[in-house]
Amino acid sequence: MLNELELTGRARTHVAQRDDLGAALHPAVIEPFLALREAAAGEGIELVIFSGFRDFEAQCRIWNLKCRGERLLYDARGNVLDYAALGAGELIDAILAWSALPGASRHHWGCDIDVIDRAALPPDYRVRLLPDEVEAGGVFHRLHLWLDENGARFGFFRPYREYRGGVYPEPWHLSYAAVAGPAMALLSEELVAAAIQASDMLIKEAVLQRLPEIFRSHVVNVAGPDAATRHAAT
Repeated sequence: MLNELELTGRARTHVAQRDDLGAALHPAVIEPFLALREAAAGEGIELVIFSGFRDFEAQCRIWNLKCRGERLLYDARGNVLDYAALGAGELIDAILAWSALPGASRHHWGCDIDVIDRAALPPDYRVRLLPDEVEAGGVFHRLHLWLDENGARFGFFRPYREYRGGVYPEPWHLSYAAVAGPAMALLSEELVAAAIQASDMLIKEAVLQRLPEIFRSHVVNVAGPDAATRHAAT
């Protein structure tokens, strides 16, 4: 069970660094991921963790870069938004559509990963994790067809598999149900607010004013695991 600092990414006492995987993960996730990776390899897929555990500071850096217009913002189709045309509220919405709120990111828990197929990468390709990469004809389309059929039997599910009015679909984002379920149950709006209030996050006062709404629409408003996933994760 994760404590308050671990839930909000302000500690990493619940994760183990795996240099061979290029990520830090919750220990309970390592063996299931290795089994998933081995199964994928049998189909010619080189399953790689593009992003694993991410602490509060790392998530806050992403937020602040986007808030200053130093990192691109995208619409639902992956088209670049005009940063200069966004008001404060629109800016918050645009960031949250693709990036979790610091303190509320599932990557804080060590059980959520973004994955790619390294075997499918053309030379000098820059991974963007955007919709065109996973659609028919996209570089990772085959990977996600395979995950559709196989992810659940290893205990993984996609919390952002569909648009529910908050985060845009992210099929590359896998969550290990046995750890993510209890973590979600423990995370609260109050914990997230305390983490943000103590941080150097930009426009945090505007975010805190909207936090009840954001918590409902972007944090707890996710798809859950199906029965097969829950069974595999126990």
